[in-house]
Amino acid sequence: MSSSEEVAYPILRKHDVDYVLVIFGGLIGYSGDDINKFLWMVRIAQGVWPDEIQEPNYFTSQGEYRVDDQASVTMKNSLMYKMSYYRWGIFFRLLVAFQGIQMTC
Repeated sequence: MSSSEEVAYPILRKHDVDYVLVIFGGLIGYSGDDINKFLWMVRIAQGVWPDEIQEPNYFTSQGEYRVDDQASVTMKNSLMYKMSYYRWGIFFRLLVAFQGIQMTC
């Protein structure tokens, strides 16, 4: 999950993974979701695949762990990030628009 989709998918298939459940708390602000625990996955993967995964690559140039538009390129390309934020921008814009309609009624 720490690797890019191109690297992670064959690993998942090798282990006969058919489904992946990702807990995402973006809508309700749930801080115990998988993206907030992601650094542990990175640390574990770094121990197994040190040539592929290096923890510093998941931090910004300022040394911050970010999952917003300031996230590192490695973070944005990771399978976990992509699965967590898949179509989030579209959903969020619709939610904001819907809330705006509700406020005007």
